[in-house]
Amino acid sequence: MRFETLSACWTVAIVFVAGAAAAQNPPSTAQPATAAAGGPAVASPTYTFIPLEITVNRSAAETWKRIGKFCDIGEWLQIPCTITSGKDGEFGAVRSVAGEVLVGKTELSYTYTQTVRNDRPYNLYHGTLEARPLTATTSKIVYTIFFDNSMLADEAAREADKGRRTATFTRALQNMKTLAEGGTLPPAPARGRGAQP
Repeated sequence: MRFETLSACWTVAIVFVAGAAAAQNPPSTAQPATAAAGGPAVASPTYTFIPLEITVNRSAAETWKRIGKFCDIGEWLQIPCTITSGKDGEFGAVRSVAGEVLVGKTELSYTYTQTVRNDRPYNLYHGTLEARPLTATTSKIVYTIFFDNSMLADEAAREADKGRRTATFTRALQNMKTLAEGGTLPPAPARGRGAQP
């Protein structure tokens, strides 16, 4: 008899607590954002990076002064760039190049990311540009790109994408070196429809 009474009390207590919890938290009708549901989340990311560098015959400070503003990308990548939100060089500044946001900086570097968009999987794209001192009169420009390439069809597509990005940013590094050393850039290469940095 004692067991039945105790069991009945526990059952009533559990039903009471569950009912109170349900009354406080109405059921959610929102669907989670996953790749399967068409949201930007990627189920199984495969992160990769492209580290690039070039030596410059100018000090790091001189190099950074010439190529280090957030929208200087327009000149050395030879594409249009405007600041669409915030102020050039400040955290949270947004540039028109792929809606990139300044998320980190030091005296001679910055890091940016591309924002999440609902119309495509998010590839967590980040880039860091730095002028690193070598001597009092020379420096090295270091540009590292990090992203998820899992949304591409296969390894061949991933390698082709990485090759295209490497070629684009190797040209950009050469342009930065030319500008930092006081030179003039060659004409911009022709860009195909939908080309992006």
